[in-house]
Amino acid sequence: MGDNIFINLAKGIGISLVATLVLLIVFALILTYTNISETVISPVIMVITAISILIGSSIVNMKIKRNGLVNGGIIGGIYILTIYLISSILNWKFSLNLQSIIMIILAISFGILGGIIGVNQRASQ
Repeated sequence: MGDNIFINLAKGIGISLVATLVLLIVFALILTYTNISETVISPVIMVITAISILIGSSIVNMKIKRNGLVNGGIIGGIYILTIYLISSILNWKFSLNLQSIIMIILAISFGILGGIIGVNQRASQ
């Protein structure tokens, strides 16, 4: 059972990362072919992050069926840690600032929310 939970959590993180990649590509295309201001980039990235974590956490917690708060929080936390590790490797000027702290709180919160939705979605079916 323990291995199964770790595999499911890894799947949730993977689903979230793939969703992020797809949504970022769509957003990049929109930015390229429209006159949208670049000032929307940061808020849109926050929304994309939140939606991606919500999707990954919800889907996986439908399978896990319990502890949605904890499992969702873990998915959100590891997801954001992964993103920040990749960012720090790709950008040597990377630093932890107020926006980073907001993103961490957002990631864990939406992971928890996704966990609650996923567990309750499964229970209602």
